[in-house]
Amino acid sequence: MSIDGQTDQVIRDILTRTRRIAVVGASDKTWRPSHGVFGFLLARGYDATPVNPLLAGRAIHGRTVVASLAEAAPLEMVDIFRASANAGAAVDEAIRLGARTVWMQLDVVDEAAAERARAAGLTVVMDRCPVIEVRRLGLSRH
Repeated sequence: MSIDGQTDQVIRDILTRTRRIAVVGASDKTWRPSHGVFGFLLARGYDATPVNPLLAGRAIHGRTVVASLAEAAPLEMVDIFRASANAGAAVDEAIRLGARTVWMQLDVVDEAAAERARAAGLTVVMDRCPVIEVRRLGLSRH
């Protein structure tokens, strides 16, 4: 079992039931993992919004970048591409905005933020990538 303690069924449910995703730390640099994951989510049929204050107003994969999670609301899942030390702020904002799921990408681990999210009723996925999980679980397009 992974660090987040989630079962394959929970991951499958998240990836098949979620529609609206905000990607915090989305990048317009094609070599960055967040760029590829964002494009993958769009191609799979998710309604994804890139969140990056440094790129606000620009476009990534044809979607306008917003500066804050609040501008991406309403949302169901927040996918966090931030250093672990900076993930907590995005988690707290996801809680405030009523997201159902917080997904911290590979190598993003913040146990304290995860506990706050769980206490608020959110499902927490940590140190995983949705692209890898979709492929591993053999999920079809959205």
